[in-house]
Amino acid sequence: MLPPAPEQVTKTIETLYRSESGRVLATLVRLLGDLDVAEEAMHEAFAAALESWPQTGIPDKPRPWLISTARFKAIDGMRRRARFDGAQTDLIAHIEARINEAPPGEYEDNEEIEDDRLRLIFTCCHPSLPPEGQVALTLREVCGLTTEEIARAFLVTPATLAQRIVRAKALIRDKAIPYQVPVSLELSDRLGAVLLVVYLIFNEGYSAETTGAELSREAIRLGRLLLDLLPKPEVTGLLGLMLLQESRRAARTSPGGDLILLEQQDRSLWNKDQIAEGIALTESSLQSRRFGAYTLQAAIAAVHAESSSAASTDWRQIALLYDRLLRIQPSPVVELNRAVAIAMCEGPEQGLRLIDDLLARQELANYHLAHSARADLCRRLGRIPEARASYEKALALALQEADRRFLARRLEELK
Repeated sequence: MLPPAPEQVTKTIETLYRSESGRVLATLVRLLGDLDVAEEAMHEAFAAALESWPQTGIPDKPRPWLISTARFKAIDGMRRRARFDGAQTDLIAHIEARINEAPPGEYEDNEEIEDDRLRLIFTCCHPSLPPEGQVALTLREVCGLTTEEIARAFLVTPATLAQRIVRAKALIRDKAIPYQVPVSLELSDRLGAVLLVVYLIFNEGYSAETTGAELSREAIRLGRLLLDLLPKPEVTGLLGLMLLQESRRAARTSPGGDLILLEQQDRSLWNKDQIAEGIALTESSLQSRRFGAYTLQAAIAAVHAESSSAASTDWRQIALLYDRLLRIQPSPVVELNRAVAIAMCEGPEQGLRLIDDLLARQELANYHLAHSARADLCRRLGRIPEARASYEKALALALQEADRRFLARRLEELK
C-alpha cells in the first residue's frame, strides 16, 4: 500500500493541530511539568510528523504518537542542555520517573486526557494572571490558535500579543501556579473566572467587524468542552447564551457591513439549529434552580429568539428577567438594557426617564450605547434637537466603524 501524498499528509496534520494540539499540550504539561518545555516539545513532535508520516503513513492513533514523540524530544533536549548545566540532570531524572509512572495506554485514555485539558484551562485562567493574559493564553494553548491569528482578532500587533503570552507564562512560573483543577471549595469562584474568559472571547468575536466569527466559534468550542468536563448549570447557561447570540450573526449586518438593529433584522436569517440548541440548554439550566447571570442573559436572548418580530416580543418578561439579573449582578449596563425593555412595554417616556437617571450618575457617560439609546427614545418622542445631540455624543464615543456608520446614518435621517 502506497503512503499518502505529501500534500494530503500536510493537510491532515494541519487539521490535527487545530483539533488535537490542546489535548496533546495538556498531557505534556502534566508529564513535563513546564508549559514552555511542553509547548516546544509539541511543536517538535508535529514537525517530526511532517517529516516522517509521508514515508511511514499516518498512524492509526495520531495523538499517542504525538505525545510519545514529544516527550522523547523534550528529554533529548534536556540531555543536550545537561552537558552544559549539571542542574538539568536532576530535572531529567524527575521527568523520566514521572513518565515511567504513567500506566500503559495512558496516552490513549480519553478520560485522563480530558482531565489534563481541564487542568490546563484552569491554569491559563488563573486569577493571578491579568485578564488580557488569560484570554491570550487560553486561545493559544487550549484552542491552538497562532499568535498571528489572535493578534489579528484583537487588533494588536503579533509582538504585543506575544508579550502578553510571555508575561502570563512568567507569572505561572514565578508564582508556582499549580497545574490542577481547584478543590471543590474553590471550584465555584475559579469556575467563574474561566467562564468570564470564555465570554470575553465570545464578546470580542461578536463585536469584531472582520475576524469575529472565528473567535466566536472558538468560544463556543470552549463552552462545549467545559460542559463536557464540568456539566454545571452556569456552564450550560453560558453555552446557551453564546449559541442564541451567535444565531443572529447573518442578520446583524448588511452585505455592505452596515449594522442592523435587532428590530430591523430579517429573522429568517437567524440560525434555527443554534436557536433550538440554545433554548434547550437555557431551559435545562433554568430547571436546576441553581443558575446565575449567564443563564438569565440566555433566558432574555431566548425570549427574543422565540419572537417573530420586535412588536410581538414579550418585553414585560424581558424587563422582569433584567430585574432578577440586577439582583445578582448589579451593573449600569444591565440597568440600561432594562430601561430599553421598559421603554418597549411602558412607553419611551418611562425608558427615557430611567436612562437620564443613569447618565446623571456619570457611570455610563463614556458609553456610546447609552447615548445612542437616549437618542433613539428622543427621536421616537419627536424631541429632535435632543436626539441629534445624543447621536452626536454617541458618534464621538463609538470606536467600531460599523457603529460609527450607523450613528452617522441616523444623524443624516434626522435632517
